Amino acid sequence: MKHTLTRHGFYAAALSVLLAAQLALTACVGVQFGNSARVETPAELPPLAQQVLAPQGVLKVGVYLGSPTSWVKDAQTGASLGVAFELGHALAQQLQVPVQVVQFPRVAEVIEALKAGQVDMTFTNATAARAKEVDFTPPLIQLELGVLVPRSSSIRSFADVDKAGMRLGVSQGSSSQGVLGQRLKQATLVPVPALTQVQQMLASRQLDAFATNKGILFELAEKMPDMHVLADNWGVENLAIAIPKGRAAAMPYLLDFAQQAQQTGQLSQMARRAGLRGMVPTGAAVLERK
Repeated sequence: MKHTLTRHGFYAAALSVLLAAQLALTACVGVQFGNSARVETPAELPPLAQQVLAPQGVLKVGVYLGSPTSWVKDAQTGASLGVAFELGHALAQQLQVPVQVVQFPRVAEVIEALKAGQVDMTFTNATAARAKEVDFTPPLIQLELGVLVPRSSSIRSFADVDKAGMRLGVSQGSSSQGVLGQRLKQATLVPVPALTQVQQMLASRQLDAFATNKGILFELAEKMPDMHVLADNWGVENLAIAIPKGRAAAMPYLLDFAQQAQQTGQLSQMARRAGLRGMVPTGAAVLERK
C-alpha cells in the first residue's frame, strides 16, 4: 500500500486522537537527556515520515554547545537543555526512533553536516543563504541580535561599534559574520572558532565586543560579571527547524509537528528551561503552513 503525507486524510484524523498515555522516552545516544518536553504523539505514525526524516533508523540531531537555541548544560545539575536538543528528542519520540545528539564546535559545521546528510535536523537561523543549502520550516522563534561589551567600554550602542580600531568578534562561519561583514565599514571583524573561546578573548582584550543573537550573549554574560549586553539590537534572527535537502516528502509531517509544539506551548517551555532570553514578543503569533 502506498503511503502519502498530506494535511488531510488519515494523518489529520490520527492527529486528532491523542494517546491516553505518553510514549516512553527513546534512548539517547551519546548525550544524557534530561527534562524532556512532554509531547502529544499521533495514534498512527505514517511510515514515510520515519523513513524520510530518520533514514538510518535513528534521528541524528546536530547541536553546538553554548547557545540556548541549540545546546546548553544546567550549571547546577549538568542536565542538557536547549531548543534544538529538546526538539530533536521530541521529534524522535514522535517518530518512534532513537535519538543521537551530534555535537559540533559552531553552527556553521552543523549546517555543513546537514548538507552532507550526516545529521537529520537542527534548530537555527533560517537565512536566505542557508535556505539554498537546507530546508526550513517557517520561523518558530524570533530572537534579537545584539552586542556584548565590557561594562567599562565606551561602546554604548551598536552605532558605536563601527569605528576604526574596534575589534568585533563573531562566530566563524555564522550568519552574523556574513551580515556584519557587509554592513560594517571601519570595525575589524574577528571570526571566533568556538563560543568557548569568546570569554577568554574578551577578558584578554583580544576583542572589544562580540556580536550574535542575544540568547547566546546573555548566556555568556552570566559567566562574565564585568560584561553586559547592550540594550539595542542590530537585527532579528528567525529560527526554525532545518532538515537536509531531498526530504521534502516528509515536510507536511514536520510542519504539523512544529505547529503542535508552538500551539501547545511546548516550544516556549523548552526555551524557558534553556534560559533563552532576547526573544521578540510575537503577540501569540502562530505558525501557518503556506
